[in-house]
Amino acid sequence: MINVKIVIASTRPGRKGAPLGKWIFEVAKTNPDFDIEVLDLKEINLPLLDEPNHPRLQKYEQQHTKDWSAKIAPADAFIFVTPEYNFGLPASLKNALDFLFNEWAYKPVAFVSYGGVSGGIRSVQMLKQVVTSLKMMPMVEAVNVPFFTNFIDENGTFIPNEITQKSADIMLKELAKWASGLQIIRNK
Repeated sequence: MINVKIVIASTRPGRKGAPLGKWIFEVAKTNPDFDIEVLDLKEINLPLLDEPNHPRLQKYEQQHTKDWSAKIAPADAFIFVTPEYNFGLPASLKNALDFLFNEWAYKPVAFVSYGGVSGGIRSVQMLKQVVTSLKMMPMVEAVNVPFFTNFIDENGTFIPNEITQKSADIMLKELAKWASGLQIIRNK
């Protein structure tokens, strides 16, 4: 089994990440090799980084950090569902990444991004710099949804087009390959 954590990054009121997170969860769970959990940063509600020690030491003092570590450590792979804010990544996701270090290492990460004309790709470009410094492997294959509100119906459900669906299928296949390969590295 590949333990996949889907992280919904946006925490703002009126956010649209949850429908995209629910959609990618439904797509990913069709893979019988995936054991999937959705981690919604709005619900997790981490404060601004408040640990006195560097995360690589894993000397956590705050219970919320210990809880966050316990959620992230067993993961084999991640899917970050992220908007683009002011040409960059949301602070909530950067903060969540900064709380930990070893728990992220040698694990692949795929991206479902959304926004206006750019579809959130500038957020993903910034995230790739951050995740590689955490020894994660960012996937090239991704899902980028420009003008994402056009794909959310009156019930708040994300309805992908054919290109978006095909992108998700390809991304998830690659994520599975990398997750299996990187398990070998982590087990050595």
